[in-house]
This record gives sequence, C-alpha cells and structure tokens, in this order.
Amino acid sequence: QVQFVESGGGLVQPGGSLRLSCAASGFTLDYKAVGWFRQAPGKEREGVSCISSSDGSTYYADSVKGRFTISRDNAKKTVYLQMNSLKPEDTAVYYCGSRFRVCVRRPRDFGSWGQGTQVTVSS
Repeated sequence: QVQFVESGGGLVQPGGSLRLSCAASGFTLDYKAVGWFRQAPGKEREGVSCISSSDGSTYYADSVKGRFTISRDNAKKTVYLQMNSLKPEDTAVYYCGSRFRVCVRRPRDFGSWGQGTQVTVSS
C-alpha cells in the first residue's frame, strides 16, 4: 500500500517540543514534495509546512514560522517536523502527503495520506 506513516505525536505542555516523523511506505521520496498538514476538530485540513524535492525549498504557515522546522532524509524515506514552543492552538491531528516536485497550498493537491498522528498541547 502506498501511503505515509506518521508518528511522534503525543501530549505536551505549552512551550514544549515534539518531533514528528513521516515515513513513506511502498514508494520513495525521489521527485516528491512532502507537506505536513493538520486538522483540528470541526475545522478543515490546513497546510503547516512543505519541502520541495527540486531544491529543498521549505514553506511554513505564518502561524508556525520560527517555531517549526521541516526536513527530509530521502535515504530513510522520511520527512520530519520539529515543533518547538508549542501552543494550545497547535492541537490537531497531523498528516503528511506528497505530490510531484513542488509545494502548493491546497491539501487536495497532495496524496498518499497516512492515518495521522495526534498532537495535544495542554497543561
């Protein structure tokens, strides 16, 4: 089955950190842009960050700039999201998806979604 497997979520206090992992299963990351998205209860899925395949360019939502860092290891077929200074509003299920080469904004332009990993920021 061609999909991502997300992991690394959990319960963390405000100001804490988590590192999410997104491992490709059944395919490689060659020529793939990979994006992290999140969906909170009752809300639409929104883009958090993305890393392109062409030149490794990275993109971040304004709400996470300066706090989150995306990176990739093609040899391990894995993309990471380091999340620091977490806030309660970061609480959501985090998913990753991929598309050919370049990052775009719309989640519907990505595929190979995994089951997601829950991140809860609460004291």
